[in-house]
Amino acid sequence: MDETQTNSALSAADLADLHADLTQQPAHDVISRAVIKNGVLAASEDPAAAVRLNRTFSVELDTGAVSNQKHSGRCWLFATLNTLRHQFAAKYQVKDFELSQSYLFFWDKVERANIFYDRILATADKPVDDRLVSHYLESAAGDGGQWAMGAALVQKYGVLPKSAMPESFNTNDTTGFAATLGLKLRKDAVTLRQLVADGADDAQIAATRKQALKEVYRMAAYSFGEPPTTFDLEYKDDKKQYHHDAGLTPQAFYQKYFDADLDNYVVLANSPDKAYNELYALPSQDNIVGGKHITMLNLPMAELKRTAIAQLQAGEAVWFGNDVLQQMSRERGFLDSQLYKTADLFGIDLSLTKGQRMAYHEAEVSHAMTLTGVDLVDNQPTRWKVENSWGEKNGAKGYFVMTDEWMEDFVYEVVVRKDFLTADQQALLKRQPVDLAPWDSLA
Repeated sequence: MDETQTNSALSAADLADLHADLTQQPAHDVISRAVIKNGVLAASEDPAAAVRLNRTFSVELDTGAVSNQKHSGRCWLFATLNTLRHQFAAKYQVKDFELSQSYLFFWDKVERANIFYDRILATADKPVDDRLVSHYLESAAGDGGQWAMGAALVQKYGVLPKSAMPESFNTNDTTGFAATLGLKLRKDAVTLRQLVADGADDAQIAATRKQALKEVYRMAAYSFGEPPTTFDLEYKDDKKQYHHDAGLTPQAFYQKYFDADLDNYVVLANSPDKAYNELYALPSQDNIVGGKHITMLNLPMAELKRTAIAQLQAGEAVWFGNDVLQQMSRERGFLDSQLYKTADLFGIDLSLTKGQRMAYHEAEVSHAMTLTGVDLVDNQPTRWKVENSWGEKNGAKGYFVMTDEWMEDFVYEVVVRKDFLTADQQALLKRQPVDLAPWDSLA
């Protein structure tokens, strides 16, 4: 490329041309006043969205009150537990039953610290500014996660009713704990890398690592409370009948009361920047050493919708990963690709394909929620009912409504039972997955 094209300083003539172009725009002064006064989103909002986003669904699960992750990044864990609690609620007729998010969050922090130390030691021969090492250090204490991470925690630790380990200040707002844990993990990384550089023996490194993990456990116990090893299950069902089951362990509770074998579920992805009908893995985001791996089968969006509809029709909610901050009204609970017509407002072209948005970092799998309904017209979806985890003050008592176009544009993952896949798709799950980089668009 010619140097004049890459060193384009703005001249006085350029600035005059920019101003002249602005003044030639139709109604530029009226538009400017509206945007300055009301903001970009309010000035561009399509009022017809309220008509499109009717909250009537031909397929709808009978669910209770929404949960609230508050000031934390635990959406993936809330959505995972929401799918499980709905199964419990339907089986035992207790609509508003909730599982403890604090319990699995505690173990997630301990397990993630443990696998972090493994990764730091495995890359100790690389420079600290190596891209992989930098990724591990940058993401050391984040809250975010994937469905398989929640499934791995459930498989190893079981579940608790929320009453047995309720939310605390530090789970409702993870800011202080995350900052302190991040500092500690990076300090431990300095220590472990230095031991390797100094040629310390395996016993010294193992002892240092073990002590570091004890300190993480202590931090989590002080911040969230130490998880109970046994508890008494007590609840009243929707018919006001009292139920009591004493001395359960979290693992026994899951095995006795939940029918879901999490190995029978699969993450389906729609990432058009990659090959379809391919199995991918994200080893850099696994949270448990020896636990469930993060894998996903990349398919066209029509297959994600087909299987999600089938699971809803079978009476089961669907975990899904999405980019919730795109074309969303938090207050009204709207998810609509045409909600904010910012391109029309500014008179510019903002069109990108889904694949382009993913490849060029415009798209992000930023949130996880739960599908609890869909409206079908001639067997085709028009809109979807969404259970969020932002409390009852957003949307319709915490429930959002999503157009099918928004699902097409901004949904990237659904978790469904394997038996909803075709035989050919099930065969693809037996392949060796292709490992994705930690900075991949699906990470």
